[in-house]
This record gives sequence, C-alpha cells and structure tokens, in this order.
Amino acid sequence: MLNTRPEEGSRQPSKAAARSGSGPSRVLLLGGTSELGLAILSALALPADAEVLLAGRDEARMTAAAASLPCRTRTLSYEATRPDSHQALVSAAFEAGPVDLVVSAAGVLTSQDKLDADPRLAGELIETNFTGHVTTLLAVAAQMRAQGSGTIVILSSVAAIRPRKANFVYGAAKSGLDAFARGLADSLHGTGVRVLLVRPGFVIGRMTEGMDPAPLATTPAKVGAAVAAGLAGNATVLWVPPALGQLAVVLRLVPRPLWRRLRR
Repeated sequence: MLNTRPEEGSRQPSKAAARSGSGPSRVLLLGGTSELGLAILSALALPADAEVLLAGRDEARMTAAAASLPCRTRTLSYEATRPDSHQALVSAAFEAGPVDLVVSAAGVLTSQDKLDADPRLAGELIETNFTGHVTTLLAVAAQMRAQGSGTIVILSSVAAIRPRKANFVYGAAKSGLDAFARGLADSLHGTGVRVLLVRPGFVIGRMTEGMDPAPLATTPAKVGAAVAAGLAGNATVLWVPPALGQLAVVLRLVPRPLWRRLRR
C-alpha cells in the first residue's frame, strides 16, 4: 500500500488556486530526495498555492526537503526497484487532479569496482537508473495523454553518449534512459504532453563527493536554473553546461583504441 502523508495544514488546491500562480500548480518529483530534483524545484519559483508531491523511500529526508519548499507538499512512498507498485503510485499522484510537471530524478551512482565485485549491485543500479523510470513514466504518460497536457523532465547524463570502461554499467543505464526519453517524446508528439531530456555533465554534489571533477563540471543549482529556463522556452533536449553538446560530437568520433585508454 502507498503511504501518502499531506504536510500539516495542507489541503487540496482549488481550481482557482491552481490558476493563480505563474508556475505549475501540481508537481511530482520521482526521487523525492534527489539533489538535482530538489534544485529544479527551487529554481522554478513555485507559487505558494502550488502542490509538490515528493515520491521516494526515505520519509525523514523527504520531510526535511519539504521544509525548504515555499508551497504545499505531500510525500508518497516510492521504490524505483519495485515496478509492480509504480502504477498505483502514479494513480495516487493523479487522483486529486491533473499533474502539470513530473521530474524523473531517481538514481544511484555506484563505482564500477563495486559493481564488478557484486553483480547484484549492478542489477539494482540498472533497475533504479533505467527500468524504474520506464515503468513509472509509461504510467505517467498515459495519465498526461488522457488529461491532454503536462511536461515530463527526464534526467539523463553525458555518460549516455558513449559509455566508458570506468563506469560502463552506469553509462549503459543512462544510454537506455536517454533512448527511452527520445522515444517517449516522439510517441507523445501532438498530444499536448512535452518531454524535456536533460543531459548534465559531471555534477559536483552529494553523489560525486570525493571524486575529482571532470572538465565542464556543473552544480545542482546550475542544473536547476538551466532546467527552469528550458521549461520556460521550447527546449526538448538540454545540455548542462551547453558546451557539452559540442563535446559530445567529439566523444563519438574518438577511435576506440584511444577511448579504451581513458582513465575516467
């Protein structure tokens, strides 16, 4: 059963309230404690009468994250590795009314050495970073297609462009998610539902703590600001920083013997 918990004093927004703000009136964050996901919500400058649904597995951390948001919040129990529960989760999110924006940000980053030593961890990484997004977002897409509107933000990575030996399982998961996002966008074309695919580079934050930043490294705040700007425009694919788009062209052209020699 899903555990849904409105924050104290919250209530369902009325239709009038939903129309009064300039931003989305109802937002669902998949990966309710995601540093990037929360940075996106902060950058959106959500109106006070908006409602944010934080979906994740750590109730205490989601409650703490909710305190930093300027609007109503609710938490929903969400486990990316339990696909049998995803349809019910999405139904619970949409049952109170249309959801304008879904940010799919669930993810884990495990070193390749640990994955080599324990393939079970590799399976969990694939389930969290790829499979869980697929099963959840197909249910989201059906709901948004029925309501005739909405936006889905999917967080991919520059690692999706060409997996490297230093993190090829993570890169494979992101490659699958990237392809899924592009296909989902094509399938929703003309329905009123938009997909924004975001490809950040190395993000200096909680997941990469202790790692040396790669060239063109960015921060959660910069990713959040870029996504907010992209949502305000007509972007369908977003590189953060933008120079990564040009770098990606070069990465695809590096001869494979040289590519194998890259340390990271």
